[in-house]
Amino acid sequence: MLYLWIKAFHVIAVISWMAGMLYLPRLFVYHCDAPKGSIQSDTFKIMERRLLKAIINPAMIVTWVLGLILIWQGGWYTSGWLHAKVLLVLILSGVHGMLSRMVKDFAADRNERPQKFYRMINEVPTVLMIGIVILVIVKPF
Repeated sequence: MLYLWIKAFHVIAVISWMAGMLYLPRLFVYHCDAPKGSIQSDTFKIMERRLLKAIINPAMIVTWVLGLILIWQGGWYTSGWLHAKVLLVLILSGVHGMLSRMVKDFAADRNERPQKFYRMINEVPTVLMIGIVILVIVKPF
């Protein structure tokens, strides 16, 4: 029964992490249009920082901790599908780190990238999520 509770909270953490990972690049798209030093830009800075610090970072940590517990308790560590999933989650964690860096760049008014870049980056977590969900549900190998 404990395993199911851990799994439920793991899924909740994943949903929270993904919601933030999908929303943050959208904020960057709109932040690009805000003049540096404007009230609008300052508002985006606050929104981005709070989203990262209050939702995305804690959700990623909980996702990883509970995921590792599930791997251990479920005995999944020898499964091929899990190795592929962990690789995709590592890549997603790298994207998380990249987005964290972008929050710092926007906070310091150092963004040089156009909206189109952030529109494309916004799709990366979605593609990774699709792969992760398929691996977990279908367990193809």
